[in-house]
Amino acid sequence: MSQSINSKKTMLNELLGTKYPIIMAPMFLVSNPEMIIAAGKSGISGAIPAHNYRSVDEFRQVLAMLKKDCPAPFGVNLIVNKSNFFYKEQLKACCDLQVDYIITSLGSPEETIVAAHKKGIKVFCDVVDSGYAKKVESLGADAVIAVNNKAGGHAGPKPAKELIEELNSTCNIPVISAGGVGNKKQYQEILSYGAAGLSIGTIFIASNECPVSDEYKEACIQYGAKDIVMTSKLSGTPCSVIKTPYVEKIGTEQNTLEKLLNKNRQLKKWVKAFTFYKGMKKLQKAAFSATYQTVWCAGPSIEEVKSIRPISQIVEELVNGK
Repeated sequence: MSQSINSKKTMLNELLGTKYPIIMAPMFLVSNPEMIIAAGKSGISGAIPAHNYRSVDEFRQVLAMLKKDCPAPFGVNLIVNKSNFFYKEQLKACCDLQVDYIITSLGSPEETIVAAHKKGIKVFCDVVDSGYAKKVESLGADAVIAVNNKAGGHAGPKPAKELIEELNSTCNIPVISAGGVGNKKQYQEILSYGAAGLSIGTIFIASNECPVSDEYKEACIQYGAKDIVMTSKLSGTPCSVIKTPYVEKIGTEQNTLEKLLNKNRQLKKWVKAFTFYKGMKKLQKAAFSATYQTVWCAGPSIEEVKSIRPISQIVEELVNGK
């Protein structure tokens, strides 16, 4: 596949200096340094969420290790809204240790862009529509990550083709597509729509390097696209998970009280933070231990996961086929 499909904008591999235009997406609890290093050795870039670490000191230690050991550019995902009480310290750590790029989520990236650019760090911003994409471009974003309706975790409302074409028609920065890619055909299809690159997560959960439980990995093999549902119970924002018996039991909608509290202007920040914390603790328990409370994040591309493999093999099959 030619890397010049999107001739209007710089391809992601050119922007980052990698072999392939792919970011192994930052996945809460799932991403770890071993995965980031393996991604780098396989010709792609990996990104890790800052909120995977309980303290800023631990986060700094991981960044320092990756700067030393990762053979390719790597990035960090920052939640930049008020529910992330460690945001400013995490941003400072990214700048002090000069990560290659920052992916911003769930808030205004303005402060991040200003601080990062002073250190030569690129900033890519999660977007789900052209209105927000134009706003972050005006703030100086280096690229947008177009989160479509097949993304794992927090998905957007629009299909990949529609969103990519919409953003390319309104923005002059690279559009990186996120969601719904699990094989070579889908990879090439997304590039043909005009994407400058791809952010891919779900298919890397069932990898040798991934730290989650065997039960989580096996779920990615045994379940399929039809088993993915959206739930607002984890973070207050719709999030895609595997429809396990436990998810069916507890339902996918917030209760009436939770919905009311989320609309209260004075309490919204604290309610959202508590909902996020409670939901993430539930995900953490399910990800690393065998429990009947199985809430596993994943996207529809689990349809393409047939076995547990090393990241190098996943990347090779993704870009070159079997």
